[in-house]
Amino acid sequence: MSSQKIAEKPKSKNLIAGATGDWEVVIGMEVHAQVASKSKLFSGSSTGFGAEPNSHVSLVDAAMPGMLPVINRECIAQAIRTGLGLKAEINLRSVFDRKNYFYPDLPQGYQISQYKQPIVGEGEIEIEVDGETLKIGVERLHLEQDAGKSLHDQHPDYSYVDLNRSGVALMEIVSRPDLRSSKQAQAYITKLRTILRYLGTSDGDMEKGNLRADVNVSVRKPGDKLGTRCEIKNVNSIRFIGQAIEYEARRQIDIIEDGGKINQETRLFDAAKGETRSMRSKEEAHDYRYFPDPDLLPLELTQNFVDELASGLPELPDEKRARFMKTFGLSGYDADVLVAERPSADYFETVAKGRDGKLAANWVINELFGRLNKEGKAIDESPVSAAQLGGIVDLISSNAISGKIAKDLFEIVWTEGGDPAEIVETRGMKQVTDTGAIEKAVDAIIAANPDKVEQAKAKPSMLGWFVGQVMKSTGGKANPAAVNEILKAKLGL
Repeated sequence: MSSQKIAEKPKSKNLIAGATGDWEVVIGMEVHAQVASKSKLFSGSSTGFGAEPNSHVSLVDAAMPGMLPVINRECIAQAIRTGLGLKAEINLRSVFDRKNYFYPDLPQGYQISQYKQPIVGEGEIEIEVDGETLKIGVERLHLEQDAGKSLHDQHPDYSYVDLNRSGVALMEIVSRPDLRSSKQAQAYITKLRTILRYLGTSDGDMEKGNLRADVNVSVRKPGDKLGTRCEIKNVNSIRFIGQAIEYEARRQIDIIEDGGKINQETRLFDAAKGETRSMRSKEEAHDYRYFPDPDLLPLELTQNFVDELASGLPELPDEKRARFMKTFGLSGYDADVLVAERPSADYFETVAKGRDGKLAANWVINELFGRLNKEGKAIDESPVSAAQLGGIVDLISSNAISGKIAKDLFEIVWTEGGDPAEIVETRGMKQVTDTGAIEKAVDAIIAANPDKVEQAKAKPSMLGWFVGQVMKSTGGKANPAAVNEILKAKLGL
């Protein structure tokens, strides 16, 4: 890649500067999400992760002669739920096809997939990037079976095949080429994963390979026809998706500006080097010789079945975000943080119910999430339950404790557990609201610091020093608002 070219700053944040002017990157994504199901798409074998190689393999998965596929009803239901969550058209009639290609970890010599008649049609996903709301089209969702896994690092002279994943149900979710930057692509995959997790149709675990993306990238001059695309296969990290797009777009721009031509091909992303590299020429649909699978009848659904699944859908992230903002008076940013994961949203809602929503959000986001992140814990591993945090919020709201005491109380509950109200009572942590007691403490500080009193009269910002001293002398228990008022009166400020 050329590194000598100097370009001016692009006119738009979504354009990339080149030596010959601005370029637009066009991105489409094919996301493969493993269906949340205990058994495979066409067999009763377990989908459990981490088992001994080839221990979750039935005769169907191994393509033994005469073994016929039997469709898993739950996988069909999960695909429909996902389609409904994407506001997509559900096709009451769909067809399973054979996608023919040879690879050692594909024992049948073909993959059972869907081609012209998928189970889910067009839908959309709404994302927000840099304050701009965008609707990204979903072209289709189809079901297909996963292949096995080739292991190349077990022996210097041999490769091994593990068929535990063979036949596992995948949803391939194909976007329109509506994405125009790496940031938009990352927002899209993040939002899609959130929706899948809310629905419970896929756990979206990218580390286990349960969610991975094929990223199609092309570049063009703004307003020109679409350029030749390259597909980056099996990217399994949101961060890597961004890096792969940035590198690939720049690679293509440099080739074109040097007078070269982009070859349509499949590429891999090397995370260690931060670059894409050629894998093979890109196959076209006719290369796979698709035809309807003769062992599977067309899938016929009833509208009642679809409606029944629709009635059981949970509240999805966009709707929950809008409700949190309206009901609890939250900012868009706070609502986004809280609804990013369903368990976090549920935790917050328990804390906020019947309480000051903004105060609850502040404690969940800043104190709880901050501590969980620091210790590498998930929300369901939190030592502080939603009921306990709600109790702390109640004590703050009733002026029983100050914000400083609340943080001390949070630490005690985190490390020792217990009921917040009882801890405050037994340990004498209640906030001092008796103005007589506070006035006594203020008088003592003023009497001991006459020089500071004169400074404060000349420089009112010194009031903070006095507040700190009073709080220190009362062990942080004095009501800060009362301290401020009494000090102002005593100092004539």
